[in-house]
Amino acid sequence: MNYVTLILGMAAVTFGIRAAVFILGDRLPFPPVVRTALSFVPVTVLTAIIVPMTVSPHGNGAEITWRNPQLVAALVAIIVCALTKRPLVTIAISLAVFFVWQFAVLR
Repeated sequence: MNYVTLILGMAAVTFGIRAAVFILGDRLPFPPVVRTALSFVPVTVLTAIIVPMTVSPHGNGAEITWRNPQLVAALVAIIVCALTKRPLVTIAISLAVFFVWQFAVLR
């Protein structure tokens, strides 16, 4: 029963925060500093998701070696993105590197 109460409480808080933003959206203007800070949220969230999966793919601590295909593909993606600035090219090349590294180099 405690878990149900906990989950319902978290759902109510989450819903309340999100609903307040939609209901008060135009009536509550954000200062420019807050708008600037909120523009960095997507990059921050993606970084928080991608870095742990890249550095520690098995969850056993950091695997910063050439035998980590996620890390190799991420490094290639950074280089390709910096050179081309084209997301689809970056994704295609880094996926190709990941699969080639995983199936050809590590076997």
